[in-house]
Amino acid sequence: MSEPFQRQPPPLPGGHKKVLLHSCCAPCSGEVMEAMLASGIEYTIYFYNPNIHPLKEYELRKEENIRFAEKFGVPFIDADYDRDNWFERARGLEWSPERGERCTMCFDMRFERTALYAHENGFPVMTSCLGISRWKDMKQINSCGVRAAAAYPDLMYWDFNWRKGGGSSRMIEISKRESFYQQEYCGCVYSLRDTNRHRVTQGRERIQIGVQYYQPDES
Repeated sequence: MSEPFQRQPPPLPGGHKKVLLHSCCAPCSGEVMEAMLASGIEYTIYFYNPNIHPLKEYELRKEENIRFAEKFGVPFIDADYDRDNWFERARGLEWSPERGERCTMCFDMRFERTALYAHENGFPVMTSCLGISRWKDMKQINSCGVRAAAAYPDLMYWDFNWRKGGGSSRMIEISKRESFYQQEYCGCVYSLRDTNRHRVTQGRERIQIGVQYYQPDES
């Protein structure tokens, strides 16, 4: 049995056994998915990420997530690619820094839709894999999740720290094992812009979408 399946996350809050997992991509959700499967938690993936641009990048991330979900028979909800609404909400925040106000807006938007789906479809708990990435502000993500769930009295946000106990390392191990597509920026067109600007200052090539994949270790 592989190491990720040996990890036992704590029971869901409130004694519940069912959770809606907001997922942004396969690499970030891999460890979360395997850990919840190992603990016997019943969950469904909710993919709502209108921030991801361009469309080619969005489709790559979504298809990788679907592929991994199908491997374990996990239900996958493919929500609308609501990019016009996202750009409208991002207006005036185009130059907000990473982890700044634009990111808060983005998390709020995605979690609000996730919370609505959870409420309408009988999920007592929602959570997200976004916080497992070391590039993200976990406090910022959890605050947005708690705020979205608070709109419904029958829903709570599970703020479990998936980085603990080697979770972040296993995330990379799973990504290499599965040869996941390796996205090289957060997802939105502004993070792509800023990442490419930084690369240019470092003498590196700009990001080429659809090229980079995790490679399995030779061992």
